Amino acid sequence: QVQLVESGGGLVQAGDSLRLSCAASGRTFSSYAMGWFRQAPGKEREFVAGISRSGGGRYYLDSVKGRFTISRDNAKNTVYLQMNSLKPEDTAVYYCATARMSSVVSTRPNDYDNWGQGTQVTVSS
Repeated sequence: QVQLVESGGGLVQAGDSLRLSCAASGRTFSSYAMGWFRQAPGKEREFVAGISRSGGGRYYLDSVKGRFTISRDNAKNTVYLQMNSLKPEDTAVYYCATARMSSVVSTRPNDYDNWGQGTQVTVSS
């Protein structure tokens, strides 16, 4: 079992940047592909970005490509989401999660387990 704790959310203006962090407990962090998801009020949870175990493979939701960057530091058991040029439509609770099949980066929430508690990102216009 891996425990995940997200941080770095906040209230910003459109065009600003934020960096989210997801700190994992346990010695097997590097064994998992990781994903960032978000959920806005009244909407389903959606995939934002995913990263392979080594960090060599990175995948993004089309609407965040070129603005968001996912990265990981396996020595620090942490995955990051750098968010630039934020838009009001990016407002949501952001979650990180470990992939159920450790080597596969999937866009489906059901393919992930070990979710964090989430961090709120609010972007004002």
